[in-house]
Amino acid sequence: NPVIRIRPEESVAVAARTLTHYNIGVLPVCGSDGRLCGVLTDRDIVTRCMAAGKNPETTAVREIMTGQVLSVEPETDAGTAAHLMGRRQVRRLPVVEAGKVCGMLSLGDLASREESAYDAMDALSDITGNITEY
Repeated sequence: NPVIRIRPEESVAVAARTLTHYNIGVLPVCGSDGRLCGVLTDRDIVTRCMAAGKNPETTAVREIMTGQVLSVEPETDAGTAAHLMGRRQVRRLPVVEAGKVCGMLSLGDLASREESAYDAMDALSDITGNITEY
């Protein structure tokens, strides 16, 4: 399955419709070369656009996205990914290969794998109540 993504110059309104259409909570933001330059969450839209009084039709994704994104490679083991999620207090990590997004890893993905369920539970306990990023 192709990764659903958005470009930084797209409007926040387009991003919101994309999130709704695919029933997802985060979009990787990729430049025209396909390289990851940030992520945009439904929470970013609410807090950095709507609550800030910005018009989602005229506000570009780049204005409200989270830059400096932590990512993992496809070869990263589940325990390491869970540890990173807990340490950085994030629920999702873009999976990047050769600079391009090839997937998204969620805490739920880790929890569904028996061998990493304990790591995922530890990460969730680190994250719970203090989500500040994607």
